[in-house]
Amino acid sequence: MKAIAYRSPMPVDRPDSLVDVELPDPRPAARDLLVRVEAVSVNPVDVKVRAGVAPPNGELKVLGWDAAGVVEGVGSEATLFKPGDAVFYAGALDRPGTNSELHVVDERIAARKPISLSFSQAAALPLTAITAWELLFDRLGVSYGVKTQTGTLLIINGAGGVGSILIQLARRLTGLTVIATASRPETSAWVRKMGAHHVIDHRRPLDEELKRVGIPEVQYVASLTGTDKHLPAIVNALAPQGKLALIDDPKTLDIVQFKRKSLSVHWEFMFTRPLYRTPDMISQHKLLSEVADLVDAAVLRTTLNEEFGPINAANLRRAHALLESGKSVGKLVLTGF
Repeated sequence: MKAIAYRSPMPVDRPDSLVDVELPDPRPAARDLLVRVEAVSVNPVDVKVRAGVAPPNGELKVLGWDAAGVVEGVGSEATLFKPGDAVFYAGALDRPGTNSELHVVDERIAARKPISLSFSQAAALPLTAITAWELLFDRLGVSYGVKTQTGTLLIINGAGGVGSILIQLARRLTGLTVIATASRPETSAWVRKMGAHHVIDHRRPLDEELKRVGIPEVQYVASLTGTDKHLPAIVNALAPQGKLALIDDPKTLDIVQFKRKSLSVHWEFMFTRPLYRTPDMISQHKLLSEVADLVDAAVLRTTLNEEFGPINAANLRRAHALLESGKSVGKLVLTGF
């Protein structure tokens, strides 16, 4: 099968940073699906792994943690899907990635593809939807579907992949007031399109920006990037007994300053459940199935913003470069081989 891989970490402007290769077809294990990949999207984790994780000596590493495709075969113990079913999913950190014609994934972290979306539109959603859903409902403890709930959620970096779907989940499925940060006219327009009630500039102190829009404190903060940079402002902005959830990788995180307000901090890493095969691993199948239903009911929309052409090394290098630039908006998708 065709795949895109690398042998050692290197800058994305090197032509051998990602290369087209031929690999043996994978075989599904007991709970696995064998999927013919139709579309993939690119996430910051792809860039981080490519730039910093060396495969074992002499081996190739295939990246990719988002896919939409069609089931071609199932493992001996798989019961949730059958050949011919269209699915979408985000894969697992400790298994080969989705940048290949055929891919195996545990059925407990896959779901039916939304009927109303193309493969490209569907591939934009899984990783970020899982991250946003778990952050909002599992980590921050916001009640799902309770529109009478009051409070305010600040989303730092609202125009990225996670921010784009998190804005929608909070706006459509809760009663929270949603404030998103953005710093350019196009990103401000995007987060408003996703449903943010207010937009503030993350190039300025966030606590001062909140006061500017008449909301001096918030009950929840979702910090999707730059947590260490924004931490003093986050502490000032959070109401007593408020909650911070983050997904980025600050070098240090001094939470001693959280004590006076009894603030809580929560990490969200959507790979935890499949990585540790937790007893509730199937919750990702369930939440993605709910996301598919909400998309088909026109409650949620795809976050696809740019299509980069066929799935090959050259196009993936372009996509990685755009993500590294920090100027991408929404999700980047590649379709077909």
